[in-house]
Amino acid sequence: MKSLFSQWLMRLISLACLSSPSAAFAAEFDGSQLTAAWGVPFAGILLCIALMPLLTPHFWHHHYGKVVAAWSLAFFIPFALMFGANVAGANLIHALFAEYIPFIVLLTALYTVSGGIFIRGNLHGSPGLNTAILAIGAFLASFMGTTGASMLMIRPLIRANDNRKHVAHVVVFFIFIVSNAGGSLTPLGDPPLFLGFLKGVDFFWTLKNIFPESLFLLGSLLVIFFVLDSWYYHKREEIQLVDPTPDSRQIGFDGKVNFALLAGVVALVLMSGLWKSDVAFDVAGTEVGLPGLVRDAGLLLIVLISLKLTPSQVHADNQFGWGPMQEVAKLFAGIFLTIIPVIAMLKAGVNGPFGAVVSAVTNPDGSPNVMMYFWITGLLSSFLDNAPTYLVFFNTAGGDAQVLMTTLAPTLAAISAGAVFMGANSYIGNAPNLMVKAIAEDRGIKMPSFFGYMAWSTCVLIPLFIVMTFIWFRT
Repeated sequence: MKSLFSQWLMRLISLACLSSPSAAFAAEFDGSQLTAAWGVPFAGILLCIALMPLLTPHFWHHHYGKVVAAWSLAFFIPFALMFGANVAGANLIHALFAEYIPFIVLLTALYTVSGGIFIRGNLHGSPGLNTAILAIGAFLASFMGTTGASMLMIRPLIRANDNRKHVAHVVVFFIFIVSNAGGSLTPLGDPPLFLGFLKGVDFFWTLKNIFPESLFLLGSLLVIFFVLDSWYYHKREEIQLVDPTPDSRQIGFDGKVNFALLAGVVALVLMSGLWKSDVAFDVAGTEVGLPGLVRDAGLLLIVLISLKLTPSQVHADNQFGWGPMQEVAKLFAGIFLTIIPVIAMLKAGVNGPFGAVVSAVTNPDGSPNVMMYFWITGLLSSFLDNAPTYLVFFNTAGGDAQVLMTTLAPTLAAISAGAVFMGANSYIGNAPNLMVKAIAEDRGIKMPSFFGYMAWSTCVLIPLFIVMTFIWFRT
C-alpha cells in the first residue's frame, strides 16, 4: 500500500513540477465554472470513512489507503483533462506545500513528542478523576493546540480506565472537550484561529470575545460527562477485578525532555505567525515563505531529537506506534486533494454552485446574519476541514480584521465559535478527532462508527449549540 500511494503521489508531483511558468496564476480557477458533481470524490471519501469500517472492516483496515488513492485520482484525472495539466499540477502543489505538508509535519511533531512522555503509576478512572483529566486537557488545548493536548492526555486517560468495561463514552467526550472546544481561546489552540491571527486578528481577541461561550460549552460538557460516567461507573460488574496496570510504581513522568521539545513546537508555530519575511520560494506557482520553511524544518528536527533522546522503555510503556499517524496521513492526503473544488465553489460566493449557502449568511439589508454565520460555518466545519472553512467565511464577512474585530465583532465571534466548536460534530471535523479514535482503537477500545459518533454529537452537542444560539448568536 505504501508503495502504491507513494507512486501515484510522486507521479502527480512530477506532473506539477513539469508545468509551465504560468502555473503561478493557473492555480486560480473560477469555482463558478464547476458543478456540484465535482464534490463527489470528496463525498466519496467521507462516505467510505463512515461506512466501510462498519460494512467491510477487514477490507478497510488493509486497503483504506488504496480507496483514498482511488477517490483522489477520480477527482484529479478529470480535473487535469478539463482544466489542463498546468492548473491541475499547480493546485496539487499548492495543496501539498501550502496545506498538507505543514499540517502533517505539525501533527507528526506533536504525536512524536507527546508519545515520548509517559505518566508513571496507575491512575484509577473514577468519574471525578476522568472529569479532572478532561478539564486539564481543555485548559492545555488553548496553549499547546488541540492536537498537542489530545496526544499528551489521551494515553494516560485510556490507561486509567483500562479496567473498566465501558470506555468509549470517555473517549467521545475527550474528543468533544479536549480535541475541539478546549482550543477556543487562543490562536495556538486550533488552526482556524491561527489563520485568523495570520490575517490580523489580535492574539487575545478570541479570549476576550468568546470566553463566556467557551466556558458555557466546556462547563456543560464536563457536568454531562460526570453524570454519565458516574452512571456507568456504578453499574454492576463495571470494574474488572484485575487491573491491567499495576499500582507498583509511584506517580511521575518519564521522558521529561519531551516537555522542553513540546515548548519548542509551540514556539516554532508562534514564530511562524509573528515573523514577517520577504524571502519566499516559488514552487510551481506556490509561494513558500521562509518562516514556514524554518518552522517545518525545526519541527522535523524536534521529531528526530525526540526519537533519539526518548528511552525505548518510554515508547514501550506508551505502546507508541506509527499506525494511527499513518492512517491520519493517508486519509487527510485524499481529503486535502479532493476538497480543492469544494473550497473553490464556496469561494465563488453567490455566483457559485453553493451560492445559496453564501447568500444565507446575509440579511436582506446587506448586514451579516450572525446566527447563520455560526451555524453554516459550524456545519461545514463538521465535514470540511475547519481551517479553510473559517477562512472562506472570514472573507465572506469582508476579510478586514480591524472591521471584524470591532464593528462586526459578533460576526467574527460566530465564525470563530462555529469553526472550533462544531469541528466536534464528526470524526473528520478536526484532525485530532481521527487521531484520538485511531489511538483508542489501537488500544482495543471499540469506538462508535462514523454515524454512531454523530449520534453522540447530535444528542449532546447540538442542544448545547441551540442554547448558545439563543444566548449569544440571535442577531
